[in-house]
Amino acid sequence: MSKALVAYFSASGVTAKLAENLADAIDSDLHEIKPAQPYTAADLDWTDKKSRSSVEMGDKSFRPEIANRVEQIERYDTIFVGFPIWWYVAPTIINTFLEQHDLSGKTIIPFATSGSSGMGNTNAELRPSCPGAVLEEGKRFNANTGKAELKQWADRFRP
Repeated sequence: MSKALVAYFSASGVTAKLAENLADAIDSDLHEIKPAQPYTAADLDWTDKKSRSSVEMGDKSFRPEIANRVEQIERYDTIFVGFPIWWYVAPTIINTFLEQHDLSGKTIIPFATSGSSGMGNTNAELRPSCPGAVLEEGKRFNANTGKAELKQWADRFRP
């Protein structure tokens, strides 16, 4: 049976809880995508056009550095990638994560948390970062989504 990985970036802890629940529900490994420079509350102030997150999201070529990589990514056939929605898409650190691994032949499934935004243009912006992989349509979840619902959703992508 193929092994799945749940990799996630969480700026405030909301996505972390969802990712932990998903990994537990489907019995997969869990990997936190950690920025080399952690985000502060000021960095995440989306109302400040000069905040770090605003600057990063304003320049789609920007790739925040990641402090850790997935060791032996070849062990995984299916990778669920979780993140908060920023400006109607995945934060650019997700592009960094995808681009630093050879994902050829793998299935990538995005999942996200958001107060109200949907997935927006997430797949269109992630697709160039995972050449050779199958990028499935992702889904936004409420932070308190239960394990049974997460498992039912995730099982659609697993053999």
